[in-house]
Amino acid sequence: MPPRDNPTARQIRLGSELRKLRERAGLTARDAGGLLSTDAARISNIEAGRLGISDERIRRLFTFYQVNDDALLAALCAIATERRGTHWWDEYRGILTPGFLDIAELEHHAIGLRCLQPMTFPGVLQTEDYARALFAGVIPQVPAEEVDARVEHRMKRRAILDGDAPPRFETIVHEAALRMRIGGRKVARHQLEHVLQTSEREGITVRVIPFASDDFIEVTQTVLYATGAVPQLDTVHIDTPFGGRFLDTVADLERYTALFAFAEQTSLDPDESRSFIHHIAREL
Repeated sequence: MPPRDNPTARQIRLGSELRKLRERAGLTARDAGGLLSTDAARISNIEAGRLGISDERIRRLFTFYQVNDDALLAALCAIATERRGTHWWDEYRGILTPGFLDIAELEHHAIGLRCLQPMTFPGVLQTEDYARALFAGVIPQVPAEEVDARVEHRMKRRAILDGDAPPRFETIVHEAALRMRIGGRKVARHQLEHVLQTSEREGITVRVIPFASDDFIEVTQTVLYATGAVPQLDTVHIDTPFGGRFLDTVADLERYTALFAFAEQTSLDPDESRSFIHHIAREL
């Protein structure tokens, strides 16, 4: 089987975790290849996500690397057995850029999600009109049919909050996002009302950082912290005008954990935040 041209972020993550375990064991790709009766080049492709690996081979590598972590083993084997074409976002492969699919996949597999939003609302809390206004304002403009596909995809992402076991969801939104009249006064008001309604659901928390806060948080892009099935699979996603970035080093995870802790201290509590949002909605 030839290497994948565009491995998903989750496939890349499986490979990178296997590489971390190998390096921690002090072994080379050639050593791992010898165990699996293959060469170092194939091991490198597996660790880059360009080639798949069976769960049986992962178990053999865990034994070879002397890793005694059943939870991590189960989580990595689960990724290895996943197949493209089995989830709703696969319908958009070739229609939207891979980043759209990767974020939907990340949210789907997370057991907890924390968002820090300086200028807009989280995608899973957006109304259709709000999302359309955002995508229609992209520079350079995208064709109308792609705007439609992006909006449809974003609306389907909201389903993660409606499942039998939805992830814990917390967002910390700056007051700037509340006051942006994206799509006009009516669309903005409806968006605020939708967030208020959603924030009353169990497992969903919305906090607001007001302009009046004395503390400054130097964040200009959206930050998403996705809690994985095991701590080793926690992932930070940074949304930038040039595409998303996935971060998973221990240093990055610790940095953004501290950032969210500080942002929570700076923000209003959930009840105060709802009152604050309600007040701004009434002003519209």
